[in-house]
Amino acid sequence: MNPLRQQVMETTAHINPRLNSAVDIGFLTGTGLSQTLSSLKVIWEIDYADLPNFPRTTVESHRGKLVYGSLSGKSILVFQGRFHLYEGYTPRQVTFPIRLMQELKIKTLILNNAAGGINLNFSAGEVMLIRDHINLTGHNPLVGAEEPAWGIRFPDMTRVYDKGLGTLALKAAADNDIILREGLYAGLLGPSLETPAETRFLKAIGGDAVGFSTIMEAIAGVQAGMKILGLSLITNINNPDAPEETTLEAVVETAQNAAEKMNRLLCDVISLI
Repeated sequence: MNPLRQQVMETTAHINPRLNSAVDIGFLTGTGLSQTLSSLKVIWEIDYADLPNFPRTTVESHRGKLVYGSLSGKSILVFQGRFHLYEGYTPRQVTFPIRLMQELKIKTLILNNAAGGINLNFSAGEVMLIRDHINLTGHNPLVGAEEPAWGIRFPDMTRVYDKGLGTLALKAAADNDIILREGLYAGLLGPSLETPAETRFLKAIGGDAVGFSTIMEAIAGVQAGMKILGLSLITNINNPDAPEETTLEAVVETAQNAAEKMNRLLCDVISLI
């Protein structure tokens, strides 16, 4: 057993006795979206700092708590805040929550993030269903010593985001009169934002939204055999011909303003799963 898996199993042993039953869904939140699933009936919560071996969130707006609760008859673990490569974490540290979910035998994974819009048909505050992604980070969480217990070394990536979950998300959006865009997410290393030339490049290769997260977790989730639903909250529009300055504060504000919409969407999706 490699050292990382040993650490994950120690964390799993810390959490397992606190669970009432098998966990149905794991949910990892993005920038400004820690409070997204506000309708969750909370059973308990733990600070990341109180979990053995668990990384710490260093980015403002990532709450840094693990919350266990129920919604629509399903048990859910919500990771309020994620880790990023640009914080100096390794890809394997970034995916520690995914490996923890894997050891807890969670089979359904929901990922959301705050992203910049590249598709000029999108508007700030809208949600995009991630249909596919492009990994432009230069990193991969599967690099290094193989851990056979976590899956095959060369997982197929032709169906990262589950079509069935995507269909449920579209139905939930229609039922709630929520505009749900669909598109391709481009993942960069960050933390500097894109130049106009970089935005043109991302648009040319098919990108509809861009951000600094999600890719590592999705890759690990695929290897773990999870069904994945990915949702991006579009916080701003990147128009390379009319660029506007963007700040983290503005991104967080837009994400927080859309939290109620995201909550309604996710509540209905979870009820349909």
